[in-house]
Amino acid sequence: MGLWLVAVLTAFGLLPVAAHAAPTETEAETGAAAANLALKKPIEASSSTQSYFAPNANDGSVHTYWEANAHPSTLTVQLGADANLTSVVLKLNPDPAWSPRTQSIEVLGRAQSADGFSTVKARADYAFSPSGNRNTVTIPVSGRYADVRLKISSNSSGYAGQVAEFEVNGEPAPNPDLTVTDLTWRPAQPSESDAIKVDATVRNTGSAAAAATTAEVSLGGSVAGSARVGALGAGESATVPVDIGRRAQGSYTVSAVVDPDDTVAEQNNDNNSRTADGKLTVGQSPGPDLQVTGITSHPSNPAVGADVTFAVKLHNRGTSAVTAGSVTRLTVGDRTLNGTAPAVAAGASASVDLSGSWTATSGGATLTATADATDVVAETNEDNNVFARSLVIGRGAAAPYVEYEAEDGKYEGTLLVADAERTFGHTNFATESSGRKSVRLNSTGQYVEFTSSGAANSIVVRNSIPDAPGGGGQQKTLSLYADGKFVQKLTLSSKHSWLYGSTDQPEGLTNTPGSDARRLFDESHALLTRTYPKGTTFRLQRDAGDDAAYYVLDLVDLEQVAPAASKPAACTSITEYGAIPNDGIDDANAIQKAVTADQNGDIDCVWIPAGQWRQEKKILTDDPLNRGQYNQVGIRDVTIRGAGMWHAQLYSLIPPQDAGGINHPHEGNFGFDIDDNTKISDIAVFGSGTIRGGDGDAEGGVGLNGRFGKNTKIANVWLEHANVGAWVGRDYSNIPELWGPGDGLEFSGMRVRNTYADGVNFTNGTRNSTVFNSSFRNTGDDALAVWANKYVKDQSVDVAHDNAFRNNTVQLPWRANGIAVYGGYGNKIENNLVHDTMNYPGIMLATDHDPLPFSGQTLIANNGLHRTGGAFWNEDQEFGAITLFAQGPDIPGVTIRDTDIHDSTYDGIQFKTGGGAIPDAKISNVTISKSNNGSGILAMGGARGSATLTDVRISDSRDGDILVEPGSQFVLHRGDASATAGVPGTRQGL
Repeated sequence: MGLWLVAVLTAFGLLPVAAHAAPTETEAETGAAAANLALKKPIEASSSTQSYFAPNANDGSVHTYWEANAHPSTLTVQLGADANLTSVVLKLNPDPAWSPRTQSIEVLGRAQSADGFSTVKARADYAFSPSGNRNTVTIPVSGRYADVRLKISSNSSGYAGQVAEFEVNGEPAPNPDLTVTDLTWRPAQPSESDAIKVDATVRNTGSAAAAATTAEVSLGGSVAGSARVGALGAGESATVPVDIGRRAQGSYTVSAVVDPDDTVAEQNNDNNSRTADGKLTVGQSPGPDLQVTGITSHPSNPAVGADVTFAVKLHNRGTSAVTAGSVTRLTVGDRTLNGTAPAVAAGASASVDLSGSWTATSGGATLTATADATDVVAETNEDNNVFARSLVIGRGAAAPYVEYEAEDGKYEGTLLVADAERTFGHTNFATESSGRKSVRLNSTGQYVEFTSSGAANSIVVRNSIPDAPGGGGQQKTLSLYADGKFVQKLTLSSKHSWLYGSTDQPEGLTNTPGSDARRLFDESHALLTRTYPKGTTFRLQRDAGDDAAYYVLDLVDLEQVAPAASKPAACTSITEYGAIPNDGIDDANAIQKAVTADQNGDIDCVWIPAGQWRQEKKILTDDPLNRGQYNQVGIRDVTIRGAGMWHAQLYSLIPPQDAGGINHPHEGNFGFDIDDNTKISDIAVFGSGTIRGGDGDAEGGVGLNGRFGKNTKIANVWLEHANVGAWVGRDYSNIPELWGPGDGLEFSGMRVRNTYADGVNFTNGTRNSTVFNSSFRNTGDDALAVWANKYVKDQSVDVAHDNAFRNNTVQLPWRANGIAVYGGYGNKIENNLVHDTMNYPGIMLATDHDPLPFSGQTLIANNGLHRTGGAFWNEDQEFGAITLFAQGPDIPGVTIRDTDIHDSTYDGIQFKTGGGAIPDAKISNVTISKSNNGSGILAMGGARGSATLTDVRISDSRDGDILVEPGSQFVLHRGDASATAGVPGTRQGL
């Protein structure tokens, strides 16, 4: 979870406390608070350290503060419009714990019409003293500016720049102020067949004229239409008609916002929207209207390999009957099944049996049914005929490849096997290996060999070769043979592996070689020139020219990759904008032009053909307001399709920290920044990251990031060598007017590999979103996470909820959890497989990282966990396969059922000591076998709460079936006779 983890663990005594002051006294109010124009306005910094972020510096409290991580540093507040300034007031906490210090500060400003900053007050030294000036410095200034920046060049305390409160005093300059004063619609009582116009009355209540802009009308929170607003003088109003088209039957909340893109500098940007007092009610139009309301499979829960048939339920919501004969169609996998619908009376329903069957495959399948698929019925609404749902079959992702473990094949080399505690972080190859075993090739002629169980034309090899002597990695070759014949040389690299250091803080690791190393493995892949049939014997062999000091081989994926897809007629290729494949020249500008054209409505879809396309700049939306140092406006209303993840591949060569012109150092110079309504499918994004935060705060970049908004779908995308695969959410304070948390977001068919932090993280109020049928390997933090953080618009509403992680396969997270949920409600972890976590649980629910509280139910169901859990934080903390950690608030509503936990490093299920409780957890139909260094179920001495065990089977645990440590207030109830009861005992080593 990044820098927050360091701060939280420090606060709870789990890491050494840094030498920062600990403010405790009540804030002393100084300066002209009423004139402070900077309070809670957008603010950003050139850098931050630990949890001391920029918004701490204008939140109205000296108990929080911003601190940079290097000199010089800048802190910039955006007032929103020009103001006539009188002073800048800077505060640190007046508590005597803050020793006196002197900071060298320059004040700069930017007028709303200016392109850059200019000096307002030249650099000078300012003394902060708790006993002298109560740690408050007032800097007289003058001039008219919209943005005010501090540039801090030194700090006698030894830290970088530090500010607890940054106040800007003055009076707003003359500017317009746009508001929406009324909302009506025509017709007043429309039906589904009526085109609707909403009339928005816009008034300029400011003291200066407003330039022309736009108004947007939303229904139920989604933008339905927009229109131009002409220039308005001070005090003038205009009625703006906005066409929102036809709407389905129902009641809608109508709202409007003027100047949604903030193109007009206003006295107040917080009063631009209005919600209508009443709701828009759309009535039903006469005529037939077919809908699919359900899909039934027979059998309802098929086993892998079973023949499955389907029936589709149709409903005629219209006012007149539909005659027999329309076609009902269902697609599943590569199968298309049809059926003939009977006559359906108005308001009635009917079931349609489809011809043919589908053979169930492991993982999940998406069923998509369409009513009137050949369009023979004239319906009142043609946009509601499609219905889709998932059919879950077994656990884990339905991966298109077959995985082969090196140790399970024939080999000549050294078998590496993890120690009993699977010790991590000390250059332990076997601990970081799948199945906790791998094979090392030390000399020429050694090999790993296996026979394929299906046809294949591609290969992925998870391997480790040595770092370069001075760091930075090296490339070496390894020879591939098929049925005894040489195929080709594979190129292996250690550029993205080998992090050094004894610290468990992720930002403390370095690329500089040292004694202790981790993240030892990476992957190499190749698309072969031909298809090799089932039964082919493949060999990876060290030949004379393969001259790495050693090769450690862990596993191999073989896949039959489909040919590159052809360009759909609706799409326009990036080559039309100047991109050239495979030439090694940066194509980012061409890709950006194509995406911008789609966003502007000039084209319907962006096509990325087969080829290697270099990308050294994040794809985003130009921010006309140039808000601050970085552009953090994502793309919206865009569709990007590719020829396939093996064929259409974007790649970066410049490490993010060395790339100029990026939108933010955390987010890097590759991939896409997404704000709303974006579809991306069938491509790969290979990043250039080599580290997470160490070595001068170098960054690994993020493949997909942004607000994500509504209607965003990401399918069949391969993400690798990034800091984070996909980070879903931005803080509300970032650009408040663009607030749009992920809602209904769908990830499917993802392949996330070899990251330095999370795989996919749902944060900043993400809700109703899913990661389905995806695979994750070697992530540097949680492979999948819901983090209900507090940096949202409304903490009572914007709680991460009803998200689901279903039918995913997680392997080998080298730091943190397989799957984690931090706060929120209604979140589900279902039908997943988690293998081989290095140090943290396979699944964790926790209230560290200061989340919004848990409420309602959190479901953990039908998961399989193998060789999970471990020791971390100086090897002092031992984690179970499933760990519930109420570090702060309680974790109520936990249900764990239908789950298998096998070969855990420590406990099977662990209730961890924390400040909160885990009340009334329900655990049923769970099998726990072979807890190697712990108990089947452990309640730690400081754990509080209770759990009811029903049909829980525990075997072969070193420390017994159930262990409640002395002093624990945790109570375990037996729900039936088959649950095993435990007695208080003592666990060694904790």
